Amino acid sequence: MSVSSSLQAAGSTASLVDFSVAKDTVVNTPTTKRNPFNPLMDLQKADNFGYDGMGTKSVTIHYTDSLSLPFFRPVVFVPNNQPKFDIKPLDLNPKKIDLNFLTVNDTVIGYWVQYNRLGLDINQISFVNWSAGGDNSVSGLFKGDFKRKYVKGRLNWDSELVLRYGLNQQEGRESRKTDDAFQLNSTIGYKSSEISDWYYTAKFNFNTQFANGYSYPNTDLPISKLFAPAYLFVGAGAEYSLPHRGVTVYFSPLTLKSTFVADQRLADQGAFGVDKAIYNEQKEVIRHGKRSKSEVGLLVTNQWKKEILKNIFIDHRLSLYSDYFNRFGNIDIDWQLQLDMKINQYVRANIGTHIIYDDDIKNKVEKNGVQVIEGPRFQIKQILAIGLVYLF
Repeated sequence: MSVSSSLQAAGSTASLVDFSVAKDTVVNTPTTKRNPFNPLMDLQKADNFGYDGMGTKSVTIHYTDSLSLPFFRPVVFVPNNQPKFDIKPLDLNPKKIDLNFLTVNDTVIGYWVQYNRLGLDINQISFVNWSAGGDNSVSGLFKGDFKRKYVKGRLNWDSELVLRYGLNQQEGRESRKTDDAFQLNSTIGYKSSEISDWYYTAKFNFNTQFANGYSYPNTDLPISKLFAPAYLFVGAGAEYSLPHRGVTVYFSPLTLKSTFVADQRLADQGAFGVDKAIYNEQKEVIRHGKRSKSEVGLLVTNQWKKEILKNIFIDHRLSLYSDYFNRFGNIDIDWQLQLDMKINQYVRANIGTHIIYDDDIKNKVEKNGVQVIEGPRFQIKQILAIGLVYLF
């Protein structure tokens, strides 16, 4: 089968067979004809493709296969200051196919997200013939933060393990603990609907410490130990979550708070709110102090974690708890505020404040070599540090 087409140009119009295009849509060039279907695609001369003897003003091409239409060759215009396109061969049989570009549909399948962070803050100062005087000292703080998150459809499960332990060594005195924490938090929630920001939520929280704590300079009798105290919170309620803003608010009308004091001597003193021992007139123990205490109350928590400025992150955590049966309305406060400033991938600076008020925790002071128990006080801790961080 033979097909014939004719291209003619005359006056103010260009035509292909019986198709015409107005002059204002055609850009005349001295060497090529314009394609009436697309003014940006030239109709190249047939003799450029090996058709000898063809004219330049009127072209007729006869072809019998699908490989013949040589004049439909696009011309790509590239600015002089832009690199030309590199033509790369297409691998029709790739040995390895990377599917990482595919998005995860979390409404169909579940997935885990993990975050691991280890940090070490070091502070050292030394003096040699320093006229103003001073004591040589070195301090270090180890920090670990491990998070796991599982999402599947409406189900959301967040778990976090926080570890901290710090020591300070000053010339002429014993090593002293500067920080000590073991915290395990786990929250599981089920979204009320696909478009809602509310979750039906259950929370688990466990706090204790690693080593003995002292009321310095007295290091003979510890005022706290491993699992003395330890706090357990278990409750159910509702949580409002805005992940894109880093905000969560949790309300639980029914939360069990358990306090554990594993050391009997501290339990006999009634430390951390447990029932203390009962003594007779000869100061002999009739009944040892209880080593645990349970309460049921109302819990409200709030967390805001977000990058507020470039490379500056804020982490605000507030917990308010009130026991229904023991002076309801007397609120236990636990508030942590931290600014994390990223210097580079491995170096960060942070400023932190931790404030605690618990009516069951009595203040202990050293007076004339004797530990005296006073009423509850606000406990305040402030941290300013620069250290190394490793994420994996």
